[in-house]
Amino acid sequence: MEQGQKLDFLLGAMSPCGFVGYFDQMLAPRGEWNSLLIKAGPGCGKSTMMTKIADALVSQGETVELIHCSSDPDSLDGVFCAARKFSIVDATAPHTLEPRYPVAGETIISLYDNLDQEKLRSSRKEVGELFDRCSVLQERACRYITAAGSLVDDSYKLSVAGADLGAARSFAARLALKYFPSGQRDPDGGEELRMLSANTLAGPICYTDTISKVADQIIILMDPWGAVSSAMLRILREKALARGLRTITCYCPMAPHDKIDHLLLPSARVAFVTDNQYHPLAFEGARRIHCDRFCDKSQLRAHRGRLRFNRKAAADLLEQATRLQAQAKQHHDQLETYYKAAADFEGIDRRTEEILRRYC
Repeated sequence: MEQGQKLDFLLGAMSPCGFVGYFDQMLAPRGEWNSLLIKAGPGCGKSTMMTKIADALVSQGETVELIHCSSDPDSLDGVFCAARKFSIVDATAPHTLEPRYPVAGETIISLYDNLDQEKLRSSRKEVGELFDRCSVLQERACRYITAAGSLVDDSYKLSVAGADLGAARSFAARLALKYFPSGQRDPDGGEELRMLSANTLAGPICYTDTISKVADQIIILMDPWGAVSSAMLRILREKALARGLRTITCYCPMAPHDKIDHLLLPSARVAFVTDNQYHPLAFEGARRIHCDRFCDKSQLRAHRGRLRFNRKAAADLLEQATRLQAQAKQHHDQLETYYKAAADFEGIDRRTEEILRRYC
């Protein structure tokens, strides 16, 4: 049997408006899906369970989406397999989920029964203090990200004022005619929201391998400020959805409700992606479009100092946020030691095997 593949995504991240996520898409999204919601404490094996399930599906030739934790990208927040109509997600804070259609649509997998309650209660003070420290550090990190976001937004607005967005949108419509297939609609068409990048404890990350896995044709929109690329991507998104293409819309974590960074169209094997300081992109054979062709360069030059300041200051603020996220992770690791000491991992392994037998 041919080996499947893993696609790396995020479903949420710290943003200027707090933690923003699209995790409700994991709730029985379409048709006869099996959606599992894991409830457990930190360090109880949620990520390990999901990794085993993902590996089993890939070994059977399936494509699975690995939903990474933006606070700790080495951990998983979820696994999504469209071919099996199966998803499993960490349903605890900061992306708490409750069933939309209990049992009929979603099933809660509680690992609380696999924890020694007396052992944890004997450490209640220490556990509570560590949870509180993590929360304080994440809130401080969010304030730095919020400050960085205001500078990024200022640069965005400056570039909007100096851009011919009408011409950019017309050009995007022509790109759609060139790259989008015509004819029969994709039965799996529709929009899915994802993120490919985030500011993490390791600094800015971007899952560029996912782009090359889903697309044979990659069009890179080179735009340091985001005004032109976002306008073009909105038109491309509208055209893709109108043609019934499966459309993975990847929003910018600095503007997670408004600004599109990337558009992946797996059924068309095409991707439109944005190159900037947070995710510099390079793919062999890719087409590169310089978005400054739609800008009044003299106006941008007039604001050169302000744009340079915004860029440098935003980078410094995000670096501070990264340090705070790393400190929060250190406290989280200490927190996990209490839960690991109280966890029945053999019992959790048995739960994992039950899930594998039933759904995989």
